[in-house]
Amino acid sequence: MPQSETIHDHDFGLRRDLEVMLARRRLLGLFGAGGVSMLTAACSGGSSGSAASDAATTTSTTTTTTTTTGTDTGGATSGSSSACVADPSETNGPYPADGTNTANGVLSNVLTQSGVVRSDIRSSFGASTTAAPGVPLALTIKLVNVNAGCTALSGYAIYVWHCTRDGLYSLYSSGVQNENFLRGVQVTDANGEVTFTTIFPGCYSGRYPHIHFEVYPSLAAATAQPSAILTSQFAMPRDVCSTVYGSATGYSASVTNLAQVTTGNDNVFGDNTSAQIAAMTPSLTGSVAAGYTGTVTVGVAV
Repeated sequence: MPQSETIHDHDFGLRRDLEVMLARRRLLGLFGAGGVSMLTAACSGGSSGSAASDAATTTSTTTTTTTTTGTDTGGATSGSSSACVADPSETNGPYPADGTNTANGVLSNVLTQSGVVRSDIRSSFGASTTAAPGVPLALTIKLVNVNAGCTALSGYAIYVWHCTRDGLYSLYSSGVQNENFLRGVQVTDANGEVTFTTIFPGCYSGRYPHIHFEVYPSLAAATAQPSAILTSQFAMPRDVCSTVYGSATGYSASVTNLAQVTTGNDNVFGDNTSAQIAAMTPSLTGSVAAGYTGTVTVGVAV
C-alpha cells in the first residue's frame, strides 16, 4: 500500500464496526447521563472553549452590561453611563487669580484669602464690599465621577470666576483691579452639589460667553491651580445670552460681540464634541426681570 494513503475505520469491515458500537453502548451504560457530558467535554479536548467556559463568559458579559446601563444607586442620575460626560480640560485664561500669574505686578491668588469661601459672589470681600451689577443668576453645579456610574462626589471644592456684564475681570481689568467680586469657592455637599449666586456674565470681543471653574479634591487643597483635578469652563446657553444682552441694562456691548462668535469658532470651545458642549452648557430658566436659575453637571474621572 502506498504510504500516501490513509487507513479509515471502514477499511476493517462489518465485524470491526459491530465491535466498536457494542463497546460504546457498554460505556454509556456505565456512566449514564453524566457520562455523556464527560464524553462531550473530552471530544472538545477540555479547552477553554468548553460549554462551561462559554457560560462563564456569558455571565460576565451580562454583568458588565447591567452595570453600564442600569440605574445608579450611588446618588447619581439614573440611566446609562453614556449620559455621563467627562468635562474636557480648558485654559484658566489670563485672569484666574489662582496663583498662576500676576496682576498689577504681584502674584494674584484669591484662593488664599479669607472670605473666598462663599455662595454669593456678587460682592467683593475684604477691603471693598462693592457689588457687581447685572441680571441675577443662581447656578447649581453637580460634581460626579464618570468612572463610577456618575456617582456624586462630596467634599470637593469648586472655584468659579467670570467677567462682569461689561466683560471685565476683578483684580485684573482697569476700573475693577481693586475688586475681587465674581469669584468664590464652595465645597460640594452629600449630593455633590454647590450653588453660586452671581450675575449673568457679559460677552467680550473674541470669546463666547463663559464661566471659568476649577475642581479641587478638598478645600484644604484649593490653594493654587496646580492642585486642581480639573480646570474648565461653562458655555452659556445662546438663547438666554441673546435675551439678556438684548434687553438688560448694561449689556449692550455684548450684543455685537455675541454676533461674532459661536461655540464652534470660539478658540476654547471650538475643538469640543457636541456631547461635550451640551454637558458644558448650563440649563437655565427665568427672565431678565426675575433673574435666572439653572443647573449643570461636571463629570470628572477620579
